[in-house]
Amino acid sequence: MITLKDKKNPNSLTTLFFTEMWERFSYYGMRALLVLYLVNSLNYSDTDALHIYAIYTGLVYLTPIIGGYLADRYLGTQKAIFIGGITMMLGHFLMAFPNLLYLAMGLLIIGNGYFKPNISTLLGRLYKPNDLRRDSGFSFFYVGINLGAFLAPLIVGYIGETINWHYGFAIAGIGMFAGLIQFYIGQNKLIEEDTSKQTKKLNFSDWRSILFFSFINIPFILLIFELNNFINLYIYEILILSFAYIIILFRNKKSKMNLISNDIKKILYIGILSLFVIFFWIGFEQAGGSLTLYANNSVDRNLFGFIIPASFFQSINPLIIILLGPLIANFWLRIDNSKYKINTSQKMGLGLILLSCGFFLIMNVNNTSTSSISLWWLVGVYFLHTLGELCLSPIGLSMVTKVSPKKIASLMMGFWFLSSAIANYSAGKLPIILQSNNMDLFTFLTVISFIAGILLIIIAPFMEKLIKN
Repeated sequence: MITLKDKKNPNSLTTLFFTEMWERFSYYGMRALLVLYLVNSLNYSDTDALHIYAIYTGLVYLTPIIGGYLADRYLGTQKAIFIGGITMMLGHFLMAFPNLLYLAMGLLIIGNGYFKPNISTLLGRLYKPNDLRRDSGFSFFYVGINLGAFLAPLIVGYIGETINWHYGFAIAGIGMFAGLIQFYIGQNKLIEEDTSKQTKKLNFSDWRSILFFSFINIPFILLIFELNNFINLYIYEILILSFAYIIILFRNKKSKMNLISNDIKKILYIGILSLFVIFFWIGFEQAGGSLTLYANNSVDRNLFGFIIPASFFQSINPLIIILLGPLIANFWLRIDNSKYKINTSQKMGLGLILLSCGFFLIMNVNNTSTSSISLWWLVGVYFLHTLGELCLSPIGLSMVTKVSPKKIASLMMGFWFLSSAIANYSAGKLPIILQSNNMDLFTFLTVISFIAGILLIIIAPFMEKLIKN
């Protein structure tokens, strides 16, 4: 079995692995507590809590398109990562103060915009365009993401639910600080192994601008709150404006981002896959919202006399990835070097079908049970969803770094996360919409994700033609 220290992968993979692990520890710690904190501590209704969750997670994945653009044009990936990490660390610490809830969430949203697209772009630079190790490397990187996601609900969730909500949020901030230290220590290896030769040692002037951009976000967020309360932001309007901005940017002849015909085809390829990814994440991101409330209200959480905190169930998905991630990484490496090779679109279509199977499982047991269901049914749902995620998410990250035109690599990674912004917002709003129309959430997600998966597999041959040189 290949390990992180295997000579077949760059040594810098270890640095990025642990940097992302700690950043995801902070994010998933926040996510594990948010809905439960709003409902159980601040006495929000389920509907209002899901609405806040929808806006927060939607904007978290919207801002990377801005952070990606700023990194491509002005800052560079390293400075953007440090700015994002410091800003998110401030946001997590402010979550420890009840009256600063929305300010803290705003800083987390902006910080993620700087950090998220650039850490993945930097990983992509460790591999040359046709390097067959790329998918394997991203799969290992994905294990780092999920190691942080596994530990977060167990530590942050436990402290928040059983001791003090605000202590839990503060622990998430400490995790982000650890990620920044890891990234700083590993810079020399990154400089040596960056195949694009764009990574450089940061000087005093760089650190001055990093601190400036990090702290200038605080008055900016306060201004937003003065003009428009965080809860009343209309995310779809922001998304439309973002799409319009991208179109204007590409059509501007004076822009440094003029694109040739092959570049346009590559962007179209990423755009079409992004649309299908929306369907996957709408279902998958029920984990932090409706499935967490389902675990809290409808699942028998008694295990040998211990009542499992509802937030713990969010650790099932990353635990399975930690256990199966290396096996799946090696599986794709073997498949891609064999006559049975399947393309990116087909892998992602399979991921959607597995997501559908998970919802089919809970749909059946939910319709036949009038009391609390066994926790093992929910474990089964997370298992199938995780297999689907391993077919789709690390493969997608790898694809974007490989296919994107080099001059807009970070921007395209931000565009990829834009699909997650739409999906995360829709994931929070969908249960509310379906409930008002007397429709079952799990049945709807079973059908829509299955149809999307089959359709993506059917159009896979057309998709691959778009990126053939």
